[in-house]
Amino acid sequence: MPGPLRHLWRHHPIALSLFAAAALAALVLAVRLTLFTAYWADPEHRRQHPEPWMTPGYVAHSWHLPPDMVLRQIGLDQPPKKHRSLKDIADDLGVPADVLIADLAAFLAEQSQSGQAPNTHAPTEEPPTEQAPSE
Repeated sequence: MPGPLRHLWRHHPIALSLFAAAALAALVLAVRLTLFTAYWADPEHRRQHPEPWMTPGYVAHSWHLPPDMVLRQIGLDQPPKKHRSLKDIADDLGVPADVLIADLAAFLAEQSQSGQAPNTHAPTEEPPTEQAPSE
């Protein structure tokens, strides 16, 4: 161990350990952010056709829709307690996975064609319209 680190370890072992843990956590989070950004920047991962392995959250992210909109479409009022695939959710609901996925794909196509897929960054309230002054 180099001189300054040896000195820090002897005189401040707890502070050095906490600093090392914080630096490691920051590194892990930076790597995760980089991988996440690179994955979703790839055009192949946008507007993907639903598949049995996908989760509702994955579909929502891929189509830029609120997760609750996708959950309502597949028949759930609230998200599952753990990440469940569309196939697992279909099994839980007693519906064939192909039917659930076909219904979801039709809904996504309708959202895409109508242009009504909400922008998650847009304000939720519409601005007031101006009225012409009455004479």
